[in-house]
Amino acid sequence: MIEDPADLIRLVADPVRLALLGRAAEGTLSIDEVADSFGVPKRKVAEAVGRLRAVGLIADDKTLDVEVLQQAAARLPTPEGAASVIVDGPWSDGEKKILSRFFSGTRLTEIPTSTKKRQLVLERLAQEFEPGLRYQERDVNFTLQLFHEDYVSLRRYMVEEDILTRAEGVYWRTGGRFPSGPSHPS
Repeated sequence: MIEDPADLIRLVADPVRLALLGRAAEGTLSIDEVADSFGVPKRKVAEAVGRLRAVGLIADDKTLDVEVLQQAAARLPTPEGAASVIVDGPWSDGEKKILSRFFSGTRLTEIPTSTKKRQLVLERLAQEFEPGLRYQERDVNFTLQLFHEDYVSLRRYMVEEDILTRAEGVYWRTGGRFPSGPSHPS
């Protein structure tokens, strides 16, 4: 039985064992066939089968024991959901769902390739910049780097989408969602 998912990764990182699992998933595997297909000595294939059988991945009938594989997969860590500070705010339920898909805790796990989804993520990041304040580029970089390592792309997208405006190395927020509070009397 595989207790630690890292052990599973180390076990299947071997090309012969990985090939054996693939063949066992198709049906009963043949040591001779695998040895011939991959040009590997039969002894090495037999040893690999023995290791896979010892942890229960290969059943006695030389087929893949899917249940053991599923149990190992169930032990893999699940990503943390988006922090409430990310999804709280002026977002619809659908937008919260999208933000939750791209954030783990407070970190952006990937920059969306879809324009609409990227726009939503950029609008969320815009909440970190106060309207009316001027920011030096290093300060914009620092803030965006708190969310994702590719802060340069995020900054560029924010400028391209008119969320941030840049002039002479200074940035200020000109887009994104603004709080809808009471209007000030003139």
